[in-house]
Amino acid sequence: MTPSTPLDPVAFARLVPVSRETLDRLELWLAELRRWQARINLVGASTLDDPWRRHILDSAQLLRFLPPGTRRLVDLGSGAGLPGLILAILGVSEVHLVESDRRKAAFLLHCKGSLGLAGLTVHAARAEDVRLPPADVVTARALAPLERLLPLAARFADERTRFLFLKGRELESELTRARGSWKITAHLHPSLASTEGRVLEIERASPLGTEPDEHHAP
Repeated sequence: MTPSTPLDPVAFARLVPVSRETLDRLELWLAELRRWQARINLVGASTLDDPWRRHILDSAQLLRFLPPGTRRLVDLGSGAGLPGLILAILGVSEVHLVESDRRKAAFLLHCKGSLGLAGLTVHAARAEDVRLPPADVVTARALAPLERLLPLAARFADERTRFLFLKGRELESELTRARGSWKITAHLHPSLASTEGRVLEIERASPLGTEPDEHHAP
């Protein structure tokens, strides 16, 4: 299937094997997204021409990078629930969606109820105002340049936490700028959903000038 051909649920399930129940939940999320999109701008209108690729696959591809035993995931700037809500549908047991826009947070709360996602928590607040125990994984998509994103993500991290950020064509320059003030151990992966997209997997990140320890040693 070429990128110009919209992805459908059957093709998605070939790329990301899921149960029929999970596929039904993803279809229900998409139906709710389309319904709410008429009232509030949750995603770019043009992306709804190929939502299974642009949103669902783009989010679901992070499953392959979750460390074994991942339990708590924090998603920053969740918007329509991307990628955090999709990962909750796909089975991550405890997902925290942080979204400061009250209308988008209302959509996320609606989805939590309609999809029966008991392990999902919506925080209608800025990331700077949310207090949570350290997460196993912190995710974000199209939230902020890396130099601004790292301090936000670090609030929810300890030495075990992995960061998974969905990024675009400016990733290399973002990394260069961020490394001016952060020590970063990272891996870049091609996106399954976009020829221009990348998955940035950060194993360790610490501000330069902090005292090194066994977790941040080169």
